[in-house]
Amino acid sequence: MKTRFLIFVLMLAGFSSWAQQDSQYTMYMYNTININPAYAGSRGVMSLFGLHRSQWVGMDGAPVTNAASLNSPIGESNLGIGLSFVNDRIGPTTENQFSADISYTIRTDEFHKLSFGIKGTANMFGLDRGKLTPEEQNDPSLQAVRNDFSPNIGAGVYWHTDKYYIGLSVPNFIENNNWAENDRAINKERMNYYLIGGYVFDLNPMWKLKPAVLTKAITGAPLQVDVSLNTLYDDRFMLGAAYRWDAAASLMAGFQISQGLFIGYGYDMETTRLRQYNSGSHEVFLRYEFFSNKNKIISPRFF
Repeated sequence: MKTRFLIFVLMLAGFSSWAQQDSQYTMYMYNTININPAYAGSRGVMSLFGLHRSQWVGMDGAPVTNAASLNSPIGESNLGIGLSFVNDRIGPTTENQFSADISYTIRTDEFHKLSFGIKGTANMFGLDRGKLTPEEQNDPSLQAVRNDFSPNIGAGVYWHTDKYYIGLSVPNFIENNNWAENDRAINKERMNYYLIGGYVFDLNPMWKLKPAVLTKAITGAPLQVDVSLNTLYDDRFMLGAAYRWDAAASLMAGFQISQGLFIGYGYDMETTRLRQYNSGSHEVFLRYEFFSNKNKIISPRFF
């Protein structure tokens, strides 16, 4: 079965053009900077984030994602900045993305803020021919495949209070192609549209409840809708569940170890026929926020 999956991956990645989607995250609500540059600095403190995701564990060549980001407000100004790195590996292909974000926030009234953001990205795509086992070792179509660099630009808006938020973003406006030397596209970047929203309900002094949704649209792929419900107890313990429409069901847990350090874990179970061939997907992340006496908060924001 591993061989069948690797063949399938190679068909997608090497021998036919395909529409590339952005990295998949179960706990996207803690990694918003990667999909919406307007989020940069919105938490009011410097935030350092790291994530590892192993998808479809047990299948050879399955996707593996590593991501890291840093975002912060700039002093007392209305500006925020962000830097992020994403490494995606699937079968013989590797993609590395380096992004820089800048946001500008205006206060629309006493409680609401509206942020605008721009993202610039450098994308590097590579194919490891050593992982291929073609029937013809000297196949010229494989020898012609080259590593590629492509720039991109995106934008987003983010409207929020301390209780709820809504955001709309397109991280990549330019639809780049990665080419072989015979001018055949082996990998195509397509525009990914994101719409996110969530609301925090204070059930009582100890419990908070947050329903959230992410809608993702891309040309040539089905509409993706993620709905989640997270609870927070005593501003320290998080438990949640999510459903990705016609794709996967997820469980999430997190713990606020200290005021600055938060750790989270997510598990996906496929709801498609693919579940017969893997043991699910695992995701773990760490977030550290640098508080000072000036911006120290008693009750951390739940998004």
